[in-house]
Amino acid sequence: MEQQQLFITMVLNTWNLHISRTEKFFFDQPDEILLKPIAPGKNRPVYLLGHLVAVHDMMAEIMGIGGRKYQHLDNDFIKNPDGSAVDQYSLDILKQNWKEVHQKLAELFGTLQPEDWFKRHNSVSEEDFAKDPTRNRLNLVINRTTHVAYHLGQLKLVG
Repeated sequence: MEQQQLFITMVLNTWNLHISRTEKFFFDQPDEILLKPIAPGKNRPVYLLGHLVAVHDMMAEIMGIGGRKYQHLDNDFIKNPDGSAVDQYSLDILKQNWKEVHQKLAELFGTLQPEDWFKRHNSVSEEDFAKDPTRNRLNLVINRTTHVAYHLGQLKLVG
């Protein structure tokens, strides 16, 4: 296997591992656990579910390989902290959104050629990318993998 493809495979395997572990948490817990704060005054798992759906929904657009479907979640799950606005969202719908966004990402990731992963993403200017080519699509997946792993660590505190 070519080194570039090997690195891509390693990154995507790690992404998929953290996505599957996080999904298992969200789908295996009873609703009352998902609605309970992780710690007093902290986020609830339902908030983190919506937050991760919204953040991951942005990935295809940032990478320049697709559009968004869940922009309506941004205000309550990205721009604002957990609060009463989150209570309007159904856990079942958020879980379905989770499934859909990750299925879409898997399909889109499967269309990329090795050289595509090392292209600039849309959150960096061409000028800045020329200075720092590590700000590429693959690095976005690495960043988002770290993000989901961080939140999975928080979720492990529930119970």
